[in-house]
Amino acid sequence: MQRLLTFLSWFALAGMQATAQQAPLERLDTGVEGRKWEAVGRINVGGRGFCTGALIAPDLVLTAAHCLFDRETGDAFELTDMQFLSGLRNGRATAYRAVRQSVIHPGYRYSDTVTMDRVRNDIALLKLQHPIDNTRIEPFVADTKPRRHKQIGVVSYAREREEAPSLQETCDVLEQRKGVMVMSCDVDHGASGAPVFAISEDGVRIVSVISAMAEHEGDRVALAAQLDAPLQQMLAQITSHNPSDLGAGRALFTTGSDRDIGAKFLSPQ
Repeated sequence: MQRLLTFLSWFALAGMQATAQQAPLERLDTGVEGRKWEAVGRINVGGRGFCTGALIAPDLVLTAAHCLFDRETGDAFELTDMQFLSGLRNGRATAYRAVRQSVIHPGYRYSDTVTMDRVRNDIALLKLQHPIDNTRIEPFVADTKPRRHKQIGVVSYAREREEAPSLQETCDVLEQRKGVMVMSCDVDHGASGAPVFAISEDGVRIVSVISAMAEHEGDRVALAAQLDAPLQQMLAQITSHNPSDLGAGRALFTTGSDRDIGAKFLSPQ
C-alpha cells in the first residue's frame, strides 16, 4: 500500500494533467453499438464475482491475473468455476465458453495489498475449452511493444453496469512508468482486466490491462499493466495454441471484477 501511495504522490508532484476533454462512458446496449466490441466479454467466477476479458485469438482471453484468485482465501479459483461470455449484453451473449487452462504473468504474486509490482505484473491468459468461431466476433491485436501514448480508450463491465459493456472512447494517459500506466479513465469495481486500447492509423490495439483504481486529492485514477515480453512467455505455456492465430483481427483488450474479486479502490489518506 505504502509503495503505491508513494508512487501516486510522485505522480501528483510531477504535475501530470489531462491533455484533452475526456469522452463520457457510453453503454453499448444495442447490437449496432456493440458490433466492434463483441470480442470483449465478462468472465463469471462461480457466481461469486466477475471480471472482463477480451479475445486475442479465437480460444485465448486476456484479463487481469488477480481475477483468478479468491480475495478472501488467496487461493486460485478452480477453472471449472470460470466462464467467458463474449459480447454479453442485457442477459444474452454472442458465445459462452468454459475455461480449460490459465497462465499468469511469471512475475505475478497474489496479494490483497495493491503495490506497483502487483499492478505491473497483473496479466493473465485463459484458454477456452473450444475456440469461438463466429464472424461477428473478431479477436483483437495485443501490442506487446512498450510505447508512449497520450490518449487511450477502455471497454469494461463494472458495478451497476455489469449487464452490458461500456465504452470510454477517449481518456488520458497521465504517466507511464516501469510497466504501469496511470490514466484518467472512468473505471469502477468490475473493470479489472479491462482492455485498454490505443487508436492509430494502424487500427485499434490492446496496449494495457486495467488492474486497480486509486484516488488522489479527490481525483480518481486508473492503474494498468502494460503488455510486454512476458506475454510471449505466457503464450508459450499455452498448450496446443497456434501463434499464427494471434491478432486475427482488430485490437482491443480486457476488463473485470466485482466486490469480491476486482479492482481495489484506494484512498491515499
